[in-house]
Amino acid sequence: MYITINDTHYWIEQHGEGPPILLLHGFTGTHHTWGHFVNDWKDQFKIITIDLPGHGKTKSSTEFTMESVCKDMDDILLQLELENLYVLGYSMGGRTALSYAMIYPERVKGLILESASPGLETAHEQLTRQTKDESLATEIEQYGVEAFVNHWQELPMFASQQGLSEEVKETIRNERLSHTSEGLAASLRGMGTGIQPSWWDKLSTFTGDVLLLSGELDEKFTTIAENMEKAFQKAHHVKVSNTGHAIHVEQPKFFGKIVTEFIFPSEE
Repeated sequence: MYITINDTHYWIEQHGEGPPILLLHGFTGTHHTWGHFVNDWKDQFKIITIDLPGHGKTKSSTEFTMESVCKDMDDILLQLELENLYVLGYSMGGRTALSYAMIYPERVKGLILESASPGLETAHEQLTRQTKDESLATEIEQYGVEAFVNHWQELPMFASQQGLSEEVKETIRNERLSHTSEGLAASLRGMGTGIQPSWWDKLSTFTGDVLLLSGELDEKFTTIAENMEKAFQKAHHVKVSNTGHAIHVEQPKFFGKIVTEFIFPSEE
């Protein structure tokens, strides 16, 4: 269904019954990212998926930022009468999940961050990344989505996905190709790592439980997760062996198991 907040038409889906969990996809993803887990979890959780601005079925006619999207999400969750939920995010969705928890901590019972970052620590790093993201956004607008996807899927952080089945790789590629140049460019400009707030200094203020997931082969985000684990009050980091950036894709059974055990620890 669509829920309209401030001229943005958000595509929302709800499935199942149980403790509510909000699932947030990564850059070039959609709610379809979580299809496998919706089927597996719908008897245990009330699952909410949202297409973030610039992605999927969500349509935005105005500029957006990480903060404005978090405010919109909060309005949506209040409309759905969900005020105490788990939030799971992958990559860009993980940055969004963390931002939401930092801004609205009273709404979040637990936080699950897969291959995610709290942003960049220094103004110099932020400016450098903003310049890089603006250049990428311009390239997407100039050369189109297919040329960008051809480049994106060859990035080193996705190298470990080469061993996936042809069917899975084709599904991921088609999901990426389903976007518009305008949408992806707007996402980079409004919600990119360089432009979002840095939460490093505020991680210790979050009092809820946190599960941090990283792939062993994804050294950059493993280091980030290790540092985040030290900063949070109650965080547990799991480094998944022989896995890269997208754990939910490369190790779906283990991913599902560890997320379920985080929410239902008595079942361990």
